Amino acid sequence: MSVKVGVIGAGGMMQYHAAGFIEGGAEIAAIADMNFAAAEKAAREYGADAFDDPGKMLATADIDAVTVITPNKFHKPLVIQALEAGKHAFCEKPPALNADEVQDMKTVAEQAGKVLMFNFNNRARPESYAMMDYIQAGDIGTINSAQCQWIRRTGIPGFGGWFTNRALSGGGPLIDLLHMLDLGLYFMGCPEPEWVLAQTFDDFIQDKGFKGPWGIPDVADGVTDVESAVHAMIRFKSGQVLTFRNSWAEMNHREVVSVVFQGSKAGGKVERLFGIDGLDETALDTCELYVQENGNSVTRGIVTETCEDMGRIRSAENFIRTINGEEAPLNTPAQALGLMKIIDATYQSARSGAPVQVS
Repeated sequence: MSVKVGVIGAGGMMQYHAAGFIEGGAEIAAIADMNFAAAEKAAREYGADAFDDPGKMLATADIDAVTVITPNKFHKPLVIQALEAGKHAFCEKPPALNADEVQDMKTVAEQAGKVLMFNFNNRARPESYAMMDYIQAGDIGTINSAQCQWIRRTGIPGFGGWFTNRALSGGGPLIDLLHMLDLGLYFMGCPEPEWVLAQTFDDFIQDKGFKGPWGIPDVADGVTDVESAVHAMIRFKSGQVLTFRNSWAEMNHREVVSVVFQGSKAGGKVERLFGIDGLDETALDTCELYVQENGNSVTRGIVTETCEDMGRIRSAENFIRTINGEEAPLNTPAQALGLMKIIDATYQSARSGAPVQVS
């Protein structure tokens, strides 16, 4: 019997979730959105039932799992509502506003005995799968250090909307562009962090000249109170270290989306090079290993299949296959909690100007 999925949020990201669920053998059975016209339009496309209230969908629709595609503030309450209704849950990134909320989600999932996963889609990119094959085979050794970057020169996703409202989003590019930080942690084996030292900047967060080519329309009387960039360093209890940079608006030569690491046997890089418009269709993905062979420094280019959607479809497919026991989950609630503890500590360090212990 195929898994029947209910979708909460009929926005642009739904197309990737739905495609992945269908690829995994699931059925899109119900769609809920406060904008009922959007829910009805999507429901017609997938032959699903439409709802204007997630609660009504959870109470009446014949579904086994739910995906949450909403502003960050609503991730925790909707995921918990779904879990308590006996549904498996898949949630867009970030997991929630902070680590305490993720802990609550994790606890309820364990109590309900249901699968809880998050859309850390860069783990599902072909390049990431290929790199993990080398890591798991022992070819890299211990990854001692990593540098993770998602830097946008002009990439503020609208002014005054939920992205720039801390109460709704939890923060700016630190929490929005957490993908490369998560991918670096994933490659390193998700070691336990000891402390974080960080600084945030807001130089251009009010400057309309730094608006990106995607996002949501400006809200004239809305709130813009988040950072425009963050620079940070993490030391792990294992002695490993990781530095990261995230920005929506920062004076950089181009957009940079990459994880570079140095291991005891080999180094490596996974990178996405965007075109001038910053859109996926013009991007070029690369994957490389750095080794010493026969006294020579050698760069190995790893050729993988093209994937314009940065693993979004494959990530959703993995959720369905995890429910069906066909694959191991690409991420766990414990890993999501660890990531959010680092993000919390990063904001705390930036406020205090001192290193912050991660508990």
